[in-house]
Amino acid sequence: MSFSDRFPEIRALSAPRPRWQLVLLGLLVLILLLGGSAAGALWYISRDLPSLDSLQEYQPSLVSRVYSGDRQVIGQFYVERRILVTLSDVPQSLTQAVIAVEDARFFEHPGLDVIGILRAVLANMRHGGKVEGASTITQQLARSLFLSPERTYGRKARELILAYKMELILTKEQILEMYLNQIYFGQGAYGVSAASLTYFGKDLAELNLAESALLAGIPKSPNNFSPYKNPERAKKRQEHVLERMEEAGFITAEQRQEAAAQPLSFRHQGSGSEQLAPHFIEFVRQHLVANYGETMVYKGGLEIFTTLNVGLQKVAEQAIRKGLRDLDKRQGWRGPLGTQDLSTPTDPAAPTQAQPQPLNEGDMIQGVVTKVAKDHVMVLAGGTSGRLAFADMEWARRQLRGPDPVKDATMLPTVKQVLKPGDIIEVAVKKIDRGGVHFQLEQTPIVEGGFLAFDPRTGAILAMVGGYDFARSEYNRAVTAHRQPGSAFKPIIYATAVNEGLSPATLVVDAPVVYEPDDLEKIWKPENYEKRFFGVISLREALIHSRNLATVRLLEKVGVRQVIDFAKTIGFTSPLNNDLSLALGSSSVTLVELTSAYGVFANQGLRLEPYALAMVQDNTGQTLEQTLFEPRQVVSKETAYLVTNMLEDV
Repeated sequence: MSFSDRFPEIRALSAPRPRWQLVLLGLLVLILLLGGSAAGALWYISRDLPSLDSLQEYQPSLVSRVYSGDRQVIGQFYVERRILVTLSDVPQSLTQAVIAVEDARFFEHPGLDVIGILRAVLANMRHGGKVEGASTITQQLARSLFLSPERTYGRKARELILAYKMELILTKEQILEMYLNQIYFGQGAYGVSAASLTYFGKDLAELNLAESALLAGIPKSPNNFSPYKNPERAKKRQEHVLERMEEAGFITAEQRQEAAAQPLSFRHQGSGSEQLAPHFIEFVRQHLVANYGETMVYKGGLEIFTTLNVGLQKVAEQAIRKGLRDLDKRQGWRGPLGTQDLSTPTDPAAPTQAQPQPLNEGDMIQGVVTKVAKDHVMVLAGGTSGRLAFADMEWARRQLRGPDPVKDATMLPTVKQVLKPGDIIEVAVKKIDRGGVHFQLEQTPIVEGGFLAFDPRTGAILAMVGGYDFARSEYNRAVTAHRQPGSAFKPIIYATAVNEGLSPATLVVDAPVVYEPDDLEKIWKPENYEKRFFGVISLREALIHSRNLATVRLLEKVGVRQVIDFAKTIGFTSPLNNDLSLALGSSSVTLVELTSAYGVFANQGLRLEPYALAMVQDNTGQTLEQTLFEPRQVVSKETAYLVTNMLEDV
């Protein structure tokens, strides 16, 4: 008897299994293998995913804005130009436009939109290329906040996992608000608020449907859909957004047609490029960085309220530039910037090759002399030929061939000799009329200067100009440069005299004097500017006519030490020469010191420290710094009145 005959139950167990059982077993093993592989892949991809804890306290890089005294934005500090807003601040038209074009089923999916993926695949197949993406708003936000822009399957998988996790811990409204603040719109603008200001110069609340649709279309490709770089593409993209809004039921067909037909007025691309008060803003920036650090200044979204008066600042900048140009002209013409061979104008950068551009009165531009006539020269500038009359270049007869405006200056016999064809020069548009464009000869000044104006009643700095051109030199001559004030220091000496009991009617001698110091080899013989002497005169007359010799004698009478002490009392901090040369303004001081000292006289003897910052707030509105002016009586009202009264006659 065989083994199997003796144990029939074993034979039954070892009988061949039915085919369906084998198939089922194989499927089970395959599922386990696939599941294990998927779990392993999921673990591998998820092992280095960033934590989402920071999402509850979303703090993106924000722009810090600088305001003038009347709350105009005059400057910005940023790494990313972003202004944080809440979802309620965003107009419904913009929110709907973004949802319609980026993720129409945003409120229906859990971060991954399978239906959207299928729709995008079909749309791309129909058009033979990628015309529609499938990334949800949550995926895009996850990518922007946590991932690199690389295009790999691994990054896409991490993006999907992060999006799903974000949907578990954040509401749809929170995700949408973050997205609207985070996305890039081109032109350096991050978030919808900065984009609205950048493209339309408007606050969000002022946007209409047409403008909202255009903005919503930009983030997909800020360069391709920029209304500045590609206006036609931007317009088609706007129309596409409006169509998607209609499909989503956000707007009617009539609203879509009206918005598509509405003309758009964009903020000039160059707006703000020529920044107002650059030296002042840099002065403010240095203070902020010193007190709060660069991270807070460039990423913290500070609201910086300054004392600047925009109207006065513009006038000050114009006055400084004109004054320096006029002074430079008086010193002499340094010659053309270069020459161009008019017979072979091959250099594309040459003035003769410039494309025609709009010219406005007051514009400064380079041009080339094309013809010298009897009483004028013809100049080609900005692609436009214009006339430069001899009368508008008469000053250039004085030729300056070296650094010394006295020793190195020569005078040409006639103005006709100043220029020749091919000379490259700088001109200003004097006027434009039916006769064409009229130029006047200019040259960029070498000399520099500074300007400072402040309110003596409060100490608020109203205008500050640190030099001719911030791009040429960031050095702030208004607050940093030490220069000899010359006769501008004389009122300090006369004020000291009045403070010591003298009156404007006190007599002083304006006559030659020689000093022979014991410890010096050279004698000192001060002189009046025009070599004349007034004899015995009053303090008032001596100040009015800025008499050097009378002032030296007055300083000797009052005492150098008394003048130095008085000067410190009214705001001077620089070292002052402890000798009689102080009468002629020999000590180097700053413009801030000199201006604030004069302010004491104008403010009835009260001194206030000049300041530029009125208040600084963080991005939540909490005040970090506020200036409260505190006047101090440093000179009697009587002295301040008498000095002011004398200065009124100067």
